Amino acid sequence: MKRTFLLPLILLAMQSCAQKTDLNLIVGTYTKPGGSEGIYVYNFNTATGDFNQKGLAKGVENPSYLAVSADNKFVYSVNESSKASSVSAFAFDGVKGGLKFLNKQPSGQDPCYIISDGKHVISANYSGGNTSVYGIQPDGSLSALKQTIQHSGKSVNKDRQNSPHVHMVQFTPDHKFVVVNDLGTDKVYLYKYNAGAVADVLTPQDSVATEAGSGPRHIIFSNDGRYAYLINEMFASITVFSYNDGSLEQMQETKITADGFNGENGAADIHISPDGKFLYASNRGSENKITIFAIEKGGLLSRRGMVSTRGKGPRNFIIDPTGKYLLVGHQYDNNIVIFERDASSGALKDTGKRINVGSPVCLVFAPVK
Repeated sequence: MKRTFLLPLILLAMQSCAQKTDLNLIVGTYTKPGGSEGIYVYNFNTATGDFNQKGLAKGVENPSYLAVSADNKFVYSVNESSKASSVSAFAFDGVKGGLKFLNKQPSGQDPCYIISDGKHVISANYSGGNTSVYGIQPDGSLSALKQTIQHSGKSVNKDRQNSPHVHMVQFTPDHKFVVVNDLGTDKVYLYKYNAGAVADVLTPQDSVATEAGSGPRHIIFSNDGRYAYLINEMFASITVFSYNDGSLEQMQETKITADGFNGENGAADIHISPDGKFLYASNRGSENKITIFAIEKGGLLSRRGMVSTRGKGPRNFIIDPTGKYLLVGHQYDNNIVIFERDASSGALKDTGKRINVGSPVCLVFAPVK
């Protein structure tokens, strides 16, 4: 009787332990010919770096960027498809890894980034040069388009900056503003976020000009919310700002390339380790490396090293919440490379583990619940 009674308790304890180390890894992809089948969901173990596929949403066109709702019940995806572009909503089963399509709404042309806070979904539309704002219905589906903000202007690179190209939208840490990076105009815009508004959800607050031709792409904030780090795609540089109440003030400019590098740039993604001590930035082009910076006192950066990503096209990467692993999605090699991270030095070591998936371009962790 005692053994019969203890067995369920042991099994429950084992399950609880597994849930603490397991996460959902949700992968957005390009589904063009030779690409993938849609949105993939993997179980990822943060203790071992092991993984296994547990879900797949097929028939989703080019879900190249994803956002998970704060309650873990919904996933929102962009659908890059030129003039037929849209954004989609899915119900998400965090335990089984299942995604159930809810609805989609038209967006600006070629959306490439998406955020959600439970009240709104906001997309950055690259070719359209604009930002789309949608409400969220009680069932998690998307409302009709509530607002479009259209940028205008251009910059000095005639091949890539003849019109605005909105590349990212991001909430500020205080959640009072939304930052909008425009690669085409070399500007970072800040909009006041009016969460309860019916129409004008975003209203202009401020803007900051970056160096002409730099191409601002992604921005991330320090763990304490006092500093912001902007990666510039075409210059492969990082601009460091202090942040306060909807205002950015430049503090530092630094390259992510090696001294003397004169190859092709394609700076892509930027992330901070969970402990807030290190910053990582990827460069595509002819380099395909991640540069490691220490975040010093006062928010300034000092370079600590560079490492090959072991693939081509590191468009997106992610650090797991424990800080033990850094995963890099290679758009052109159809795989995700898993690195182990040294918490004291920030260094990366290739584990040899690979997730083979077609054209991965967005990696998101979500709880298993």
